[in-house]
Amino acid sequence: MHIGNWSIGCAALALAACSGEAGEVPAAAEETSVEAPAPEVAVSGEERRILAFGNSLFAGYGLAEAEGYPERLEAALRGEGVNARVIDAGVSGDTSAAGRQRLAFTLDGLETPPDLVLLELGGNDLIRGLSPEETRANFEAMLGELRTRDIPVVIMGMRAPPNYGPEFQQSFDSLYGELAQEYEAQLVPFWLESIYQDPSLFQSDRIHPTAPGIEALVADTLDDVRGALPQAE
Repeated sequence: MHIGNWSIGCAALALAACSGEAGEVPAAAEETSVEAPAPEVAVSGEERRILAFGNSLFAGYGLAEAEGYPERLEAALRGEGVNARVIDAGVSGDTSAAGRQRLAFTLDGLETPPDLVLLELGGNDLIRGLSPEETRANFEAMLGELRTRDIPVVIMGMRAPPNYGPEFQQSFDSLYGELAQEYEAQLVPFWLESIYQDPSLFQSDRIHPTAPGIEALVADTLDDVRGALPQAE
């Protein structure tokens, strides 16, 4: 089951509440000027490898191959001169339990250990009925594996929808911050924060971001990712 079924969750609830009329389109100016293209930024330094480990939100569900978050993040980092290579390890439908099962295998399959891991899971746990305690245990196992390998982590947090009840919601939402503190990981508290109230940035399922939605997510999280990259030796 894809994360798309998250429509019963916070994205659908938030988007359903959104309304508004598009603003008027201004009349075209009589004369237009064409801006010169921005100069390309040369990348430099040692290659920085980032493993984007998650579900369909990383796998680029419904998008062209070059439009997914890992691919656009790589382009944005390189646009700032960072010699980055972002490896897309997103698998549609993955729960935290599935991620726990494949993390070590994924890491062992890389030629070189990544300099950073982006850990993005949890939305499908809500759909599969996993309790927050199960989700926490799975994250603890993954974070423990990454700590053993001395790989820094950015946790891409999610939120439970209000209809799960306040006790469940508080328990689920808080686990990301608590685990980030316990395992000394960086945290993006809710990584869809910048787009989840704008229906135009989601595909027809109103869950998976469009290509412009991905660009907005990259812009919103770029500093978090770049700041979490360890200094090159």
